[in-house]
Amino acid sequence: MTRTGNSEGMRGGCRRLVIPLPATLVYLSASASTLITTANITTEYRSSQIASPLFIYTINHFHYDCKGNHAEDEGFHLLYVSLVEKVGISSPPSDAGKGKSKMSKHITHGYHLVEGKSGHAMEDYVFAEFKEVGDNELGLFAIFDGHLSREIPDYLKSHLFNNILNEPDFWTATEKAIRRAYRITDSTILEKAKDQGGSTAVTAILINCQKLVVANVGDSRAVICKNGVAKQLSVDHEPDKEREIIENRGGFVSKFPGDVARVDGQLAVARAFGDKSLKDHLSSEPDVATEVIDDKTEFIILASDGIWKVMSNQEAVDCIRHIKDARKAAKHLNEEALARKSKDDISCVIVSLVSQQKKNAIPVLRFSFACRINQLTEPVWKMRNGTTLSFHDSISVLHNLSLKQ
Repeated sequence: MTRTGNSEGMRGGCRRLVIPLPATLVYLSASASTLITTANITTEYRSSQIASPLFIYTINHFHYDCKGNHAEDEGFHLLYVSLVEKVGISSPPSDAGKGKSKMSKHITHGYHLVEGKSGHAMEDYVFAEFKEVGDNELGLFAIFDGHLSREIPDYLKSHLFNNILNEPDFWTATEKAIRRAYRITDSTILEKAKDQGGSTAVTAILINCQKLVVANVGDSRAVICKNGVAKQLSVDHEPDKEREIIENRGGFVSKFPGDVARVDGQLAVARAFGDKSLKDHLSSEPDVATEVIDDKTEFIILASDGIWKVMSNQEAVDCIRHIKDARKAAKHLNEEALARKSKDDISCVIVSLVSQQKKNAIPVLRFSFACRINQLTEPVWKMRNGTTLSFHDSISVLHNLSLKQ
């Protein structure tokens, strides 16, 4: 978009600057309660002898992605947050859904499960939910892959995220809080579970579309795709890799021809929830990683080892990158694993963020705020780089961002 407006002279106490913006500045006469609206793409400043005239600035159909891409452009995201805190934002009624996060309208997810050919009942469990916690929006996703147990992965599905979010330090020390919640959850399982089996877990928490926090125990995996390139965010806890730790705890790692390494000749992972009989030699301490969500981020894959036994991270990404529908992508990935002779239970969750990319930006933000002129004391907002931004400067930032769309 190019700047085609021009500055006009004073007319009847009104100085008007015509700018092609997706915004409108409205003046409300305090005495007559008359609403005078400018053209849709103009910004208008009217002088008045009325004390403390009220200005209402409305931004319609602004292309804003909640991952904070515009933070690079003079801290737009921080400006938005400041408006929420200091002035108040009203969202259109269509954005409000009972019990649902607004995030769910702009990020899609899908999952698919396939029972394996190993002869036992399905032991994979999937969790996918959007949740509002105060002013924060969370996407909660997980795969729980049980072994010799359905009780334990089912318990994890019902309790693990609640335990994480109930940690007092979750917002200030997220990784520490997740580790503590994993330990507490495992202690409860060992105390109450009747099953002798256990479960691996990979959890992903998407916070305000800006960062992703992944934790895991076992061999279920989290992979993120950025610009078509796969990046593994979880750690495969294989007995061979943790042999020294297991042996220091009194256990051993065996590996017979044609088989994988196993803890005490039994379990093919070095970390898991449950497994009472092996717990002295087994850990439930998760690896935790945080990833920034940016305009390169396309989608996230969470999947059980039934997929990773037969394909690499990059092969999984390449397999579904062309599929826009997250549910269809999850199904296609599982079908590809079956075609490659995977015999284990297979489960996966796909979280698609491609609609949030700047190149495909959707007008997801509509808000308005009002301030009285005599309350606009400079500086108004403090930006990321430590500088301050006045009200009129902040409007200029919005102008510049609009011109870049």
